[in-house]
Amino acid sequence: MTIQTPTLLEMMHQLIAMPSISCTDLTLDQGNRAVIDALAEWSQQLGFNAEIQALNATGSKANLIATIGSGQGGLVLAGHTDTVPFDQGDWRFDPFSLTEVDNRLYGLGTADMKAFFALIIEAIRELDLAQLRQPLIILATADEETSMSGARALQASHLSGARFVLIGEPTGLRPVRMHKGMMMEAIRLTGLSGHSSNPALGHSALEAMHKVMTELLAWRQQLQQTYHNALFEIPQPTLNLGHIHGGDNPNRICGHCELQIDIRPLPGMNLADLKLELGAQLQKVLAGSKIDYQIDALLDGVPALETPANSKLVKTVERLTGSHAEAVAFSTEAPFYDQLGMDAVVLGPGHIAQAHQADEYLEMTKIKPTVQLIQDLVKQFCM
Repeated sequence: MTIQTPTLLEMMHQLIAMPSISCTDLTLDQGNRAVIDALAEWSQQLGFNAEIQALNATGSKANLIATIGSGQGGLVLAGHTDTVPFDQGDWRFDPFSLTEVDNRLYGLGTADMKAFFALIIEAIRELDLAQLRQPLIILATADEETSMSGARALQASHLSGARFVLIGEPTGLRPVRMHKGMMMEAIRLTGLSGHSSNPALGHSALEAMHKVMTELLAWRQQLQQTYHNALFEIPQPTLNLGHIHGGDNPNRICGHCELQIDIRPLPGMNLADLKLELGAQLQKVLAGSKIDYQIDALLDGVPALETPANSKLVKTVERLTGSHAEAVAFSTEAPFYDQLGMDAVVLGPGHIAQAHQADEYLEMTKIKPTVQLIQDLVKQFCM
């Protein structure tokens, strides 16, 4: 039975036309409610019960949890509704208008990843949902590109006991069962300013940070010697010294200095333990100095993901795609579903090379295989 909702391209056009940028810069940050409301309407037309979970006081940021069917187990089709900001001058096409050129669909969110929801609706409306024996859930979240507040707000009760989740992040339709985690920390040192003509008049936070950076690079080497996973393109954890600033004038001893770092841990590395180790490194190198230090998280960390290779979901998507499940360096919402007791696989029609880029696009040749894959998964896990 085919349900009448907008056509696939009409749905994609509407989703792309609704700005839903999330950004740590509040002047650029936007809500996602228009996208959530549209997905709620389309899912209700298919017979789903649509629950909108507000994430802020105004309701401008929200999750959609659309459920049909009942029982234990079942399948969640998940993704995020926000996009990153864009550089207007770098785009050949209007980022908020779906543009078809050379068998590609251009627009902000085509690959990463609003268009995936249109493919979900397209796939489901061609199925006989009266045959459902386990719940089928469409889950759309907010703020994946920044705080992941949408995924963090979910509880197991929201997902009707579902055991499996497919997350449609851009992987070129190749299944991913492992990815690295993410930590972003600010190290803030406080010394004492003074006239540069006499070093005894102050305590340089900048010189102390030089020692901290040397210690961090040695710690990075230690981590990379300790942890290794050959399934990843970069098989070790990484630690990047990304941003530094301090002082205010060349003739003043620097009283304050801040370094921002990014750590990408492998599966099996605990975020809390890494934070403690980071503190121990600073304590060691600054012991006996007159420099105070503070470590602040720039965002809540994202754990690494490792879904077992023998998971029923992993085996099923490997069979359906003809590809072995892979490991990637980027992070997703998958670990939060893992914490809720669900097996997670990341798999979507876009490609990571198009994500966060000007002229982001989705190849039209990926549309039919994605629709077929979703239908096969629903039949396997819900019918």
